Amino acid sequence: MVLEIFKSLADPTRLRLLNVLQQGEFTVQELLEILRMGQSRISRHLKILLEAGLLSVKREGTWAYYRLMPVDPFAERLLPMLSPEFEKLAEAAADRAAVVGVLASRRERSQLFFDQHARDWDQLARQLLPTPNYAERLLASLPQSCCLLEIGVGTGGLLVDLRAKGDRVIGVDHAPAMLAAARQRVEESGLNDIELRLGEMEHLPLESASVDIGVINMVLHHAPDPLTVLCEIFRVLKPGGLLVIADLLRHQDEWMREKLADQWLGFTKDELLGWGVQAGFENQFSEILDGAKSEYGVMLTGLKKS
Repeated sequence: MVLEIFKSLADPTRLRLLNVLQQGEFTVQELLEILRMGQSRISRHLKILLEAGLLSVKREGTWAYYRLMPVDPFAERLLPMLSPEFEKLAEAAADRAAVVGVLASRRERSQLFFDQHARDWDQLARQLLPTPNYAERLLASLPQSCCLLEIGVGTGGLLVDLRAKGDRVIGVDHAPAMLAAARQRVEESGLNDIELRLGEMEHLPLESASVDIGVINMVLHHAPDPLTVLCEIFRVLKPGGLLVIADLLRHQDEWMREKLADQWLGFTKDELLGWGVQAGFENQFSEILDGAKSEYGVMLTGLKKS
């Protein structure tokens, strides 16, 4: 296998692919856009890297996401040493800019969708995304805190209940129309002390180490890059702070990408915990709530900042 690894590294295009995949998980179509090459060429190089054990691929419906997750122990030790050299490639700056563009396009599609559907989002979600009633379990997992943050508040359906868990509650969303709906709901509840802020979940409008508890409820599967989101939440949490994630279990209903602007078809336990470790968290708990026949399963995950 060592010989295959070194052979796979003896090509500038494959080095570019490794450098790009350090920055996130991408489909073949996105890699074509980033590297500005034809599909047959990219697919051939990906196959070589996969066979050498340098990459892994995650299939979701008809989509396949490639990621830099070596399955070979030697490759796992080797790549961190080579990583700084990848940035010296002549195309590295242009590839990095192209990655930013692809991730921005993912975010823009999501924001446009939620701005268009803010008024009917609650009804749309109930009809198309039935889940077991997990809200009580989520709230029970949250200790009392001085400052609680919800990332991706949507229309604010959870904010009123969260107010009972924190002396100060902050809600962030990237869609102005969603934030307006949440503000109206908060005002109607009489809880005018809940702070609502416009911002991206990858760039939260908060100071570092300023939040005790973070909640991200049915939002992470809309994120272009979940690991980046978890790293950003890690930044704003205080040492000892807790992040609770509620999201869908992995499924194969690909129509959700178009109907509900989903980037990911749910997650597995290993995926979420793996991203959590990479972001610097320690696993606190993971609970799976299986849905009835017509419902989608939900996973509650608790991650602690040590």
